[in-house]
This record gives sequence, structure tokens and C-alpha cells, in this order.
Amino acid sequence: MTAADVAPARAEARGWGWRHAGRSRWAVRGVDLRIDPGERVLLLGASGSGKSTLLRGLAGVLGDEEDGEPAGELVIDGVPAAQARGRAGLVLQDPDAQVVLARVGDDVAFGCENLGVPREEIWRRVPAALAAVGLDVALDRSTSALSGGQKQRLALAGALAMRPGLLLLDEPTANLDPAGVEEVRDAVIRSVAASGTTLVVVEHRVDAWAPHVDRVVVLGAGGAVVADGSPDEVFRGHAASLTAAGVWVPGVAPSVPRTAPAGPSDDLLIAQRLGVGRRRTGVTDAAIAASDVDATVRSGRLLAITGPNGAGKSTLALTIAGLLPPVRGRLAATAALAESGDPSARRRRGRAPAVGDAPLAWSSRDLLTRIGMVFQSPEHQLLAATVRDELAVGPRALGLDDAAVTARVEPLLERLGLSHLAGVNPFTLSGGEKRRLTVAAMLATRPRMLVLDEPTYGQDARTWRELAALLDDIRSGGAAVVCVTHDRPLVDALADDILRLGSPRAEVSA
Repeated sequence: MTAADVAPARAEARGWGWRHAGRSRWAVRGVDLRIDPGERVLLLGASGSGKSTLLRGLAGVLGDEEDGEPAGELVIDGVPAAQARGRAGLVLQDPDAQVVLARVGDDVAFGCENLGVPREEIWRRVPAALAAVGLDVALDRSTSALSGGQKQRLALAGALAMRPGLLLLDEPTANLDPAGVEEVRDAVIRSVAASGTTLVVVEHRVDAWAPHVDRVVVLGAGGAVVADGSPDEVFRGHAASLTAAGVWVPGVAPSVPRTAPAGPSDDLLIAQRLGVGRRRTGVTDAAIAASDVDATVRSGRLLAITGPNGAGKSTLALTIAGLLPPVRGRLAATAALAESGDPSARRRRGRAPAVGDAPLAWSSRDLLTRIGMVFQSPEHQLLAATVRDELAVGPRALGLDDAAVTARVEPLLERLGLSHLAGVNPFTLSGGEKRRLTVAAMLATRPRMLVLDEPTYGQDARTWRELAALLDDIRSGGAAVVCVTHDRPLVDALADDILRLGSPRAEVSA
């Protein structure tokens, strides 16, 4: 992609704001911002400050008056953003939300086809875009077979293939391993350098992007611009206030005090030469996502599962949580897990969990008080119409009465900073807020073991510390915590044991 292929766009917000339908509070309001053609802007702000809403507005995908209420103006090259078709390319925070078609090549081509790009040109662009983001898979590879990190690369490839004048990236490296972060960032910088494309990137991994942008813009609570300048000006001049507000600042490392567990550690779940994969209907042999896994999940300890994208981390987590069957090897519950459970929950009739079971053998009600799972994509487990009702789903499934449900829900709302959002639709939350909600929803059933897939992605510095402190409380309280993560500071702060996938034999190290 060269400068001759793209006319860089100018974007401007004049007192702009947006309120989601059914919400009393504005997601963002009073934004005054001008981004000149060819600028590279890093857009920062605390979780819930409206960064993602602004990007969606610039991309013209917020919807009409039935979806929400706008204020002020948001224009690209002087044209209302909602009418500037094809000028902006957006990569969403949740890559699953952008997968449209069943095959990789077709999915990358989708945006170009909508813009009327000639077929021959489309199929010149598609391989080049995939190569640029380092997604080395066949064009006919099933998109459903990709890992979360690979889907992020796919979404970025689709945006680059459109050759937009304004490239909008919302947490583009959130689910990538460290090598993938650098690879995707470098691909973006190379592309915009070659084309002159205007770039706006929202990213909590500030260290990765700050040296490569011209300008840093920080949104405060409600959307007002509270800092705007070169990276050096913003981070040197506002370091203390930004840190206090929850913005990640280069060189300011998070810290979490570790609390010693109250009692001895018990083995809860044992994996021996375990192989995991996803079975397809009508196919007897599953593709092995990870094999020869030896690990023990213990109470009062946090096990971090690390490794490159595509190594099978999420598949392993789903298997441990009882949502996928083991493909080979052994996965067995001990008495400490099988015989645990919430005594306040009504017992169901039927077979009780047994020692030696793989968790898949248990009913959903039995899993509720033994193993809680937080998925990589929060949208995959949102069920209720309000945040408060979402937290009540698990306790109500256990048969708790209204007073007991309230006693569990209200402290979690307060602890995870969701009280002011208790009555809103979970799907209108920011990515970071959705993540905190799904963590809280699993904690509401008080499981003996908690499995989390990328629990800290999308979090600002303040909510990161709160989540990390909460995980420390859970671990020190005697529950087992299993985290799939690329977040090195989280591993350094909390991991008691580390399971690295992607090696010939996956074993835990303490």
C-alpha cells in the first residue's frame, strides 16, 4: 500500500457526544478534537471514558436514533462520519464481533467487496494484508478454527485491505502474545507510513505504541479532553494525574500485594499427558490444540497458562472448566473438588460429582459451585437485561432466595466499580466494564476454582489493580485460580505456578 493508493483523512469532533438508548448517562459528551491528515494518535483514558464510543462514531457504526442519541458534530473530511462510507476502517475491541464469513480469505475480502473494489484488485490485496499482519494460514481456513489472537490479526487484515483514509484500532493487540504485539504494531506502522493513512489507536499497552505516534490525546470522565500533545509532553507533564485517573503511563509499573493463603493447599484437579481439542460433529478424531499437558490445579494458588497464540491455551481452559471433553490423557477431580459445593444451594437429584471425574461429567448446577469460567470474549456469557440481573443469574440457578442473592450481588457491584451501572444493559458497557462484569458473575456462585481467559484485557491501570487484588483475595481465601494470560505483569505479580504451552511437553513450573 502506497501514498498513491490512499488519501489520508481529516477527522473532527465539535462538542460531540453519544448516549446509548435507554441510558440516562452519556457514554461520552463534549468532545472537541481535530485530527489532521496523516497524524498518528494514541487515544487514552480510563475504562468507560468513551474511547471505544468515539471510535465507533468515527467509523459510522453507532446506529441511528433508535440506537442512541447524538450531540454535536462528528465529521470526516467535512462530511458527517456516518455518511463517509469507506473512509474509515475500524478494528473492534472484540475480534469475534468482526468475523463475518466462514473462510479467512473471504472474510478479509468482505470490506473491499462492499466498497466495490474490482475482484482482481481484491485478491491482490487479501494475501498482502494477511502477510502484513503475520497471519500465515490458508485462504480457505475456517475462521471458527482461529484463536482469539489470530482473529485479531484477521480483523486488522480486513481493515488494511480496504485501504482507508482513517484507520481506527480499538485494543488491537489485547489478546496477542508479546511477539504478536510487536509484529502487529510494526505492521500497522509500516502500513500507515507507506500510505500516509491517518491513525487513531486505543490501547492500554502504552509502552508498545508511544514511541510510534505523533500525538497522545487523553479523555477524562465523560469524554472531555484532559491532555493533548506529544507523547513526551503528555507523559512527563501529566504523569501523576494520569496515573491517579487510571491511565497507563510508560515506566509506571503496577504493583499488587500478595497475601499468604489462610490454610494448606489441596490438589483439586490433576491433568496427566492431557490432550485437548475441539470435536466436530460427525468426526471421531479431534484436532489436537495442545498435548502432553501435565499440571495440577491447587487451592490457594494461581496457575498462569502462557504461550504463543494458537498454542491451545483457551481450549485447555475450556477443558479444565468442564466445557470441552479431554481428547486424550487423564483429567481427574480429587475429593477436595468433587465433594466441595455451596451448602446454601439446593441439592439436585441424581448422580453427585465423583472423585476421578473429568469436570465435563458434572451437571451445570454442580459446576456452578465448583468451577467458574470467564471466557475470553465477555459477550459470549452475557445473559440478562441489566448488570444487576447478570450477577444474579448464578445465585438464582442455585436456588438462593432474594435476600441471599442481594447479599452476594451488591458487594460485587461495589468491589468492581459497577454500582452506577447496575440498571443498564450489559451489552452497552465498555470492553473493560464487560470484563469486570463477567468476573463478578462467576464469583457470585463462590466456586472452589475459577478459570479466567485473559482476565485483564481492556483494563485501565486502576481497574487492573482492582482485578489483580481481587484475584489475590480469591487465591488467598483458599480457592484455586487458573489464568490464561499474555499479561506479564499479572504473571509476575500473582502466579504461583506457570504452565507454558507450545513446548513438546507442557509442564508446570513453580
